[in-house]
Amino acid sequence: MSAEDFIKSVDDGIRLSKRLYFGKDRAVAPPKTPPPMERSLQSYLPSSPMVYAVIPDPSIVDNPDIPSYQPHVYGRSDPPALIPLQMNSVELKADCYLDTAFVSVSGTWRVHCVMGSKSCDCRIAVPMGEQGSILGVEVTISRKSYCTQFIPIEEKKDIDKAARVEDGGFLKAHIFTLKVPQVDGGSNISIKICWSQKLLFSDGQYTLNVPFTFPEYVIPAGKKLSKKERIEVNVDAGTESEVLCKTTSHPLKELRRKVGNLGFLYEAEVLSWSNADLNFSYTVSSSHIIGNVLVQSPSLYDVDQREMFCLYLLPGNQKSSKLLRKDVVFVVDISGSMKGKLLEDTKNALSASLHKLGPEDSFAIIAFNSEVYQSSMSLELATPEAIDRATQWIEINFVPGDGTNILNPLNKAVEMLSDCRGSVPIIFLITDGTVEDERHICDVMKSKVLNGRSTHPQIFTFGIGTFCNHHFLRMLATIGRGQYDAAYDVDMIDLRMEALFSRAASTILTDIAIEPLEDLEIEMYPSRIPDLSSAFPLTVFGRYNGRLPDQLKVTGTLADSSTHVIDLHIHKAKDIPLDKVCAKPQIDQLTAQSWLSEDKLLEEKVTKLSMQNSVASEFTRMILQETNEGTKATETSGSEKDPKGAQKKTIVLRNLCVGFGNLQATNENVPPGAEQVKLPEAAEILVKAASNCCGKIFTHCCCMCCIQCCSRLNDQFVIVLTQLCSALACLGCFECCTQICCGGHDG
Repeated sequence: MSAEDFIKSVDDGIRLSKRLYFGKDRAVAPPKTPPPMERSLQSYLPSSPMVYAVIPDPSIVDNPDIPSYQPHVYGRSDPPALIPLQMNSVELKADCYLDTAFVSVSGTWRVHCVMGSKSCDCRIAVPMGEQGSILGVEVTISRKSYCTQFIPIEEKKDIDKAARVEDGGFLKAHIFTLKVPQVDGGSNISIKICWSQKLLFSDGQYTLNVPFTFPEYVIPAGKKLSKKERIEVNVDAGTESEVLCKTTSHPLKELRRKVGNLGFLYEAEVLSWSNADLNFSYTVSSSHIIGNVLVQSPSLYDVDQREMFCLYLLPGNQKSSKLLRKDVVFVVDISGSMKGKLLEDTKNALSASLHKLGPEDSFAIIAFNSEVYQSSMSLELATPEAIDRATQWIEINFVPGDGTNILNPLNKAVEMLSDCRGSVPIIFLITDGTVEDERHICDVMKSKVLNGRSTHPQIFTFGIGTFCNHHFLRMLATIGRGQYDAAYDVDMIDLRMEALFSRAASTILTDIAIEPLEDLEIEMYPSRIPDLSSAFPLTVFGRYNGRLPDQLKVTGTLADSSTHVIDLHIHKAKDIPLDKVCAKPQIDQLTAQSWLSEDKLLEEKVTKLSMQNSVASEFTRMILQETNEGTKATETSGSEKDPKGAQKKTIVLRNLCVGFGNLQATNENVPPGAEQVKLPEAAEILVKAASNCCGKIFTHCCCMCCIQCCSRLNDQFVIVLTQLCSALACLGCFECCTQICCGGHDG
């Protein structure tokens, strides 16, 4: 289901909920549909954890307690309407460790809109914060329960073919959805949802932002129903410095204050649910660069029995610190898919990045498709006049064209930066496509980085949409000691690209090295240490064999070319689950390495880490497992029996990751955001046959229109169309009719 279909379904559901009768003593009326002038495309996307009744048959909509005896509704909703369920209680808990927050939301909802004698599917929708990653969902309904877990792809043959769009997945990059099948009208549903997300960082201040704005129509009807709301926030900064709470959106009460540690709680009986997102900001007090090294031993069940460590550097309040001078070459994809709003947003973000350069910085712009276009043959100082000329050049030369050749512009960028002295050379790559020679590109860039020069360009990579190979871009950034980010949703290009460039443009410590590590067998993530930016802390995770010294020394170069030394003491991570905190970055890094090396052993390692930590990966799939305690287990497909005799059914979800790029979409210049759901085999045959027939009869027929039309045909119409095609066979359309009637098989 697309975001547009979801919005339409919720709109239909709210209209349908007007049929509900709550009695004379009701606290809330059925929700009102906003006037057309006030309605926006985003108005019905969830801004908090939500549960919806999935209504394909409008006739089942009624109050399970007080029948309204409304006139019967004929027909079906396609796509099914989504009626937001009323919520009876909600509890949010957020544990903030280093730069990561682990969030869990527990609540109870009631199917208040379906007759007691009927049932419907329910859809859970969870909007997450910065770089949210779903960890798990638990559902309890009467004598049934559901839970998610991750399984290897190898465990089920054709696992992706079995997954259905409507069962769950990402509605948008930050909104996860999951379908719970067949819930009886009037039932209460208890749900617990867990995910991880990154903390925002700006001007030395961390910010936790969790979507927690509930619409009025989830308030339960009835004045006597109590509504319990609870919010708990815990902070463990992993340092020995004082942590201070700066702002909070909700009336949190301080429960605990220790060195590097805070605890807050809000709990109340409320008349209406939270109408604001949870926003909690805090600072780690320091006017200079500080850090810490945390170590932890693996658990007995850990797939990797080496010791864990985490090295953490905080920039502190560095407003007065001098930034290192930069030489930046922007390498921008202008292939045929980069058009319309996508290209305009990219140009706007690029223009904003240019204006962040200082007067001592230099820059150049290289645009590419199958050809390469340069704004200048050498770097220019970032004067206001040069930036104005570059902006005009962008407007004239950013014209989409066929082809995507990434290696040539990268080589030109490296060449332009080869003579940099006393500055940080940076390549900032922006692309939305996949190319065939990505592994070769990595090898070429690796050879240039390791060519013995004291200064080599850092590579920052930014991916747009889901057609580019994000694992290639991550690997390229790792090779170049840069950083990677992406805008999976094309409407987030400006925000995410500017945030990534802010990190690149605010370097305060470069050429970072850790000493002494010579006597250790060590593996670090990322494998090459990036620079420390004033815009975000630097975190390096790793595994090692051997014994760490009592103290490590971190060295780096400041803006005045002096060497800065930081002595870091080793501490045991008593209350910080390092294995959970480093699980996702470790999986991301190992997945990129496995793609580059095509190493099956690394794939197996990623699979085990994914299952152990409940983190999505390319080599596992999330499943929803149902346990029905009151039903005797039977021999059915997709079911199994646990030792207690309860029947278990399994629903396989679609891949929650982005894959390894889409070369076909890139070659066909398909713009990001235009992903089409693959039609079933029978529908594909019908579409192909219909397209051939239309091509013979109507030479001006639009095949895309035919595809979109045929994808919505019902069974009765297919039968009629088959009979029509049989008749058309007499007019020379025999091949067309054979494909439709025989499914493309002989006979």
